[in-house]
Amino acid sequence: MGTSEAVLQVLSGAVPRLFHSDSCFSMSDSIYASKFRLKCSRKRASRCLQFLKCSSVLQYGVRGIGSGVPNKKADPSSLQICKCQKSESVSGVTTEDGNGAWFVDNAKNLNPINGMMNAPNVLEFQDLQHLKQENEDLKSNSANGTLRDTFHKISVDSIEDEAWDLLRESVVYYCGSPIGTIAAKDPTSSNTLNYDQVFIRDFIPSGIAFLLKGEYDIVRNFILHTLQLQSWEKTMDCHSPGQGLMPASFKVRTVPLDGDDSATEEVLDPDFGEAAIGRVAPVDSGLWWIILLRAYGKCSGDLSVQERVDVQTGIKMILRLCIADGFDMFPTLLVTDGSCMIDRRMGIHGHPLEIQALFYSALLCAREMLAPEDGSADLLRALNNRLVALSFHIREYYWVDMKKLNEIYRYKTEEYSYDAVNKFNIYPDQISPWLVEWMPNKGGYLIGNLQPAHMDFRFFSLGNLWSVASGLATMDQSHAILDLIEAKWVDLVAGMPFKICYPALEGQEWQIITGSDPKNTPWSYHNAGAWPTLLWQLTVACIKMDRPEIAAKAVEVAEKRISQDKWPEYYDTKRGRFIGKQSRLFQTWSIAGYLVAKLLLADPSKAKILITEEDSELVNAFSCMISANPRRKRGRKDLKQTYIV
Repeated sequence: MGTSEAVLQVLSGAVPRLFHSDSCFSMSDSIYASKFRLKCSRKRASRCLQFLKCSSVLQYGVRGIGSGVPNKKADPSSLQICKCQKSESVSGVTTEDGNGAWFVDNAKNLNPINGMMNAPNVLEFQDLQHLKQENEDLKSNSANGTLRDTFHKISVDSIEDEAWDLLRESVVYYCGSPIGTIAAKDPTSSNTLNYDQVFIRDFIPSGIAFLLKGEYDIVRNFILHTLQLQSWEKTMDCHSPGQGLMPASFKVRTVPLDGDDSATEEVLDPDFGEAAIGRVAPVDSGLWWIILLRAYGKCSGDLSVQERVDVQTGIKMILRLCIADGFDMFPTLLVTDGSCMIDRRMGIHGHPLEIQALFYSALLCAREMLAPEDGSADLLRALNNRLVALSFHIREYYWVDMKKLNEIYRYKTEEYSYDAVNKFNIYPDQISPWLVEWMPNKGGYLIGNLQPAHMDFRFFSLGNLWSVASGLATMDQSHAILDLIEAKWVDLVAGMPFKICYPALEGQEWQIITGSDPKNTPWSYHNAGAWPTLLWQLTVACIKMDRPEIAAKAVEVAEKRISQDKWPEYYDTKRGRFIGKQSRLFQTWSIAGYLVAKLLLADPSKAKILITEEDSELVNAFSCMISANPRRKRGRKDLKQTYIV
């Protein structure tokens, strides 16, 4: 009998009764006895609940290795304590003595009521047998539960072991040293395309997994060798990208030595987008590189890498490329479509949230690592100014919840003044019907993009999760984002975490925005497909907000099938039920994302290597900036003045 069934039987009177109806009772006696019987019944129910609770504790103690605490052995003293508590909670019933004492002791303690004395016939034999059977059922269920939990633990351990084996098999070597991991090692695919290369963004979860495991060399080698590639001059149609651009990927090639065909050497061949599908330069590569550099220093304690002159120069080159003056009026980075994780045409050109979250995080990390010197003063000043403007811009204009939606719904258009409420001339009709129904009363999120007369209301997962981790979102906004994820679990997690965006582009909208991309069909790939690698970003965000149970629940969902499905790159359909139609199997960042999530949940304190807190200095700087420049004051006279930088 299950625990819940046992409790129900206790409450419904299935346990032995100490009182029985008697035709000799007077009316008043009957009423009094009835009240006493109800009182005693409640007491017995409470005792039985204590018994069941103690049984659960005993089961946990015996389980030991099958519990959620790794490598924790059962303490014999705790087992004795549990057994003792169990005996006390049921007034004498033990696992060996299933009845008898409980009834005898309580019968002796009862006082006569209106001449009714305790007698042997008060306790019926079949009631005693009933309780004995229940006790045996409880012991049986406890043993079965222990076996189930043990088997589950073994299953999860085997998944983790398999993941580590696959991750190590994906390691790429250069001159005998580990330098990165390939994107995928799918034995079922004959056409590798560029999946046999080391991608900067794809290696990030792999690098973090190795850091958390204490294997630092591969991350150090990756950081230093990709830095050497930064200075390569690559051209496409006689045009070179800006100085400081990091490659999207690289490959180790074996080439013959000059003048000696019998000898060979290994070289690193980077791709800055000139060979990529769509020929898009990777804006996020340099930002991820800075984030990983900081994580390496914090995790390994080796600060000598970030203090090297060439590394300091590399950081500055990336920053100067990002904060260079241009035509744009906004503090956000202006990029083309497909310049980040979503590397195909999906209508994210302009100021996509993912890039802004990574940009903000990289600026904070760089400011922490830059050596104080005269040559860095101007750069640090520009960096701080950008951080202030960027954080305000995103928090104020990208945020939507039910209250903000109602404000947008009532916007007036064609306003011309510094005090305009609708600064970007957003038309209320842009609010899609799906959003009105989808937005929960509790929760909110940062929209995907903002441009003049355009708000992309799609929920982009990586941008929102990294806004939480980096502190770009306020504490209240961060909690609201996680509230929304919980409220819309069926849409964002369902059969496999985590939707890259929501909802999918469909019909004519899909045709126009994606160009009828056959890979980005609705609910597939970047068009609202489910990507297991996002587990690690979800875990970092949840740990920062002290809500790790959300990530743990998502990991449990993934564990049900990701290994059986051979670690796919992504999943299709609205509920993530199918493996992606063009998904590579044994995708490295799906494997690494799962491992990072498990490692961080096992030791949440390690997430500090990736987390940045809300900066009080930036808040103060912003306040001073507003006070010093009245021309920038807009609307409300508080810290959240609405203005355009």
